[in-house]
Amino acid sequence: MTSDLQLAIELAEQAGQLTLSYFSRKSLQVFTKRDATPVTEADRKAEELIRIAITSRNPEDGVLGEEFEERPSSNNRRWIIDPIDGTKAFIHGVPLYGVMIALEIDGTVSLGVVHFPALRELYYAERGIGAFLNGSPITVSSISDVRDATVLFTEKEYLLDQLSQHPVDLLRHKAALVRGWGDCYGHMLVASGRAEVSVDKIMSPWDCAALIPIVTEAGGCCFDYKGKTTISGEGLVSANRVIGSALLSDIEKSV
Repeated sequence: MTSDLQLAIELAEQAGQLTLSYFSRKSLQVFTKRDATPVTEADRKAEELIRIAITSRNPEDGVLGEEFEERPSSNNRRWIIDPIDGTKAFIHGVPLYGVMIALEIDGTVSLGVVHFPALRELYYAERGIGAFLNGSPITVSSISDVRDATVLFTEKEYLLDQLSQHPVDLLRHKAALVRGWGDCYGHMLVASGRAEVSVDKIMSPWDCAALIPIVTEAGGCCFDYKGKTTISGEGLVSANRVIGSALLSDIEKSV
């Protein structure tokens, strides 16, 4: 484990502990951002904690987070932070929210950490070393037939949008089980072999940077609605290798 990964894990755990002090608090203040999404004091304080620690230890590194302006990098290293992924779940006292930290080097995400403080689950991965949950290796499932698959989604639009022939959207009619266990939690269920596909139709870089290395190091694949593996694309789909490869082939044919 590199010092970068050790730092990311340490800060995710510290920020996670901070969020727990606000979790399920009846007096929790909720604000509305310009994009009409909610944010809490816990989101802001958790990101501040992570930013201050990174800047203190690695002053040349850049930082991109959801809640504050980007700090430019002077060395082609950029930390990407989502202090609480699943803020709506957090506000409602649902324990499926996560603290996410990733490190991008020369434009490639090299590691990811996703910590679920209320569940006491810590997922992490670094390129070439595999993916882990609480220190134990994880792998995606081997299910190959969509009719046996579990498909997860975050936003209700995945089910309610008008009929689409996009290969990912068609899964909602074909899969054995379709459930709204969304946000980062859904993607980690794929990484740990407890679901086959997780779908988010709208994503920002901080929403997916930490997820991609964990899913891919666990043997799966991540891509957007155009079939590209990117943190800046149109949504994000995580899948096990077999079903994901079939989806990518179908997307390529449909474009």
